[in-house]
Amino acid sequence: MHEWIGYIASVLVAVSITIKGGLYFRILNLAGSVCFLIYGVFLGSLPIALINIYGTGINIFHIIKIVRGPPKTP
Repeated sequence: MHEWIGYIASVLVAVSITIKGGLYFRILNLAGSVCFLIYGVFLGSLPIALINIYGTGINIFHIIKIVRGPPKTP
């Protein structure tokens, strides 16, 4: 079962890197990072889990920036 999570994560990340940035890229990449995080936990692989915790955080940060838009100047 956990192999399928790895396959899904791979497809999501592969598709996301074919997109030219933006919100859609970040959402797909976030989904891939979360799937790889789950996959790493199932495998008991700390390196896979840690790098995908980092990737998840980076994607969430950028999604928030995109959704909020540019800072407003007074």
